[in-house]
Amino acid sequence: MSIKDPSPLSAEPDPAGRAGRAGGLRGSLRRRPLTWFFVLTFTLSWAAWTPYILSENGLGVWRYSFPEVGGTTQLLGVLPGAYLGPITSALLLTGITEGRRGLRIWLGRMTRLRVSWRWYVVVLLSVPAALTLTSVALSGRGPALPSAVVLAAYLPALLVQMITTGLAEEPGWREFAMPRAQRRYGPLAATVGVGLLWGAWHLPLFLTEWGGGPNPGAGRVTAFMCTTVAFSFAMTWVFNRSGGSMPLVMLLHTSVNNFFSVAWSDMFPTLSDDYTVYSLLVACVVTAVVLLMATRGRLGYVGDAAVNGAADVDAADRDTAALPPVAEERTTG
Repeated sequence: MSIKDPSPLSAEPDPAGRAGRAGGLRGSLRRRPLTWFFVLTFTLSWAAWTPYILSENGLGVWRYSFPEVGGTTQLLGVLPGAYLGPITSALLLTGITEGRRGLRIWLGRMTRLRVSWRWYVVVLLSVPAALTLTSVALSGRGPALPSAVVLAAYLPALLVQMITTGLAEEPGWREFAMPRAQRRYGPLAATVGVGLLWGAWHLPLFLTEWGGGPNPGAGRVTAFMCTTVAFSFAMTWVFNRSGGSMPLVMLLHTSVNNFFSVAWSDMFPTLSDDYTVYSLLVACVVTAVVLLMATRGRLGYVGDAAVNGAADVDAADRDTAALPPVAEERTTG
């Protein structure tokens, strides 16, 4: 697939080493933006989710139930914390470390739609196809044809997912964290590290109805963590190969959510929700193995010049404490 080479986008250089000399909190934010991104993301989201976790929708400590909007309590209970975490932390740190030019660059990456139309077609078709095949393989049952209502609702629901889940999460995990982690640790270690932290960020929600809580079971949680790591390989590959196109990355993420939310139960009406967990896990693991073999572990990464959507990090931006050196870490995902 041909990719139009976007114009180089890089952060404003800091030849005087102002970030390196700055002291106090502001200086620390500039020197270690990746560490601070993870700290702020976890702190802000978990604090915002605490009322939902303690409510009747979670542990039941607080005698209050969040009202449903659109048939779910997650829009009021989960989405505010999601917005407050990754995207807010990324914007705050981008503004502090890269200034107005960094924010303009951020906006350019977020609106980078000019990639080959084939990418969009492949994502839109391959995600439902892969999840359907793994559901059939695990259950031994063929799918029913989706109804006209499902087909009519699929793309509008996908747009909603892009605005909610996609916009809340991916500007942080993939647009801010991944380029910096890749530069420091390489694509393989960065993918595993960001994938683990991305999964861990969701963990408190397993105490709520979002994750089948307050007692979801260790197997479900473990499968989810393995899935986030395995799925991150596909996310990294698409990010790198598309020149950092965030709309495409968000489309990949939300296509999974949308298929399970809109189409899956209509196509597999007799299967329990557990099949969604393990069908996604199998699809992600198979995809990760194929990508690792096909790219020899590079996941489409050939240096900063190839991913012009990632703002360059100057010498003061080297974050030695940002992620653990996970190149040797083994995971089940």
